[in-house]
Amino acid sequence: MATLLRTVCSLLFLSAAASASGADPVRIATGELPPYATESRPDQGIALAIVRRAFELGGHKVEFHFQPWSRAQMETKAGLWDASAHWGASAERRRDFLLSDNILTEQWVIVHRKSTPLQWTQLSDLRPYTLGYIADYTYTPEFWALIRSKELRSDKTPNDLIGLRKMKLARIDAMPMERNVACDLLKRNFTTAEADEFAAHPRLLTDAFTTHLILPPQRPRSAGLLADFNRGLKALRDSGEHARLLQTVQCPPTWANSAPAAR
Repeated sequence: MATLLRTVCSLLFLSAAASASGADPVRIATGELPPYATESRPDQGIALAIVRRAFELGGHKVEFHFQPWSRAQMETKAGLWDASAHWGASAERRRDFLLSDNILTEQWVIVHRKSTPLQWTQLSDLRPYTLGYIADYTYTPEFWALIRSKELRSDKTPNDLIGLRKMKLARIDAMPMERNVACDLLKRNFTTAEADEFAAHPRLLTDAFTTHLILPPQRPRSAGLLADFNRGLKALRDSGEHARLLQTVQCPPTWANSAPAAR
């Protein structure tokens, strides 16, 4: 009996030690946004590869669980997941979550058909166009203000691929998209000739669209995980590996190829 008791105590001690050392995997809710987050790539996407390596350098293994983005955010807010990745830093998320340091800086542009020439220097210049938008996306506060006030004509669209297809059918004129997401969708879902029907205006919607791991503040583990992740992310940048993980995505020939910024 004493031997059994010692064995049980030893197992409990090892379990506690493993948990304290970060052996319990970090369970992260995420969604489909190729090439940044996707089950279709061996690395599960550029952003998730960065998240995985940062956590590894911080002493943790991770498990990614794919589901609709809105559900991932809602369930993480409720504390059902250790974290969710990757998200823009909206005011609401800063209020409801702990946010990590910047994973990568996205490049948001206005995509349009070449047959619909588009020029803009401020968002109000887009009033003549019907713009697609996705309800769960962050975009910018100014863009959302113009959409909600109906100063911009808009069309609620389920996802970016449907947005591109709506543009091809002239059901909408343009849509803000992350440049590399648009390029990836065009390459995988359209012929070269079809992809060449689209253009991306060179002006960025914002030059400061940082993306982050979000963690529920009510979970006891969150503060420690955040510190470990940020430490690993800094080591990843300092080593140069972060820059290598930022891959350039092939865009249509008439687009300027670009990788997400590493700030």
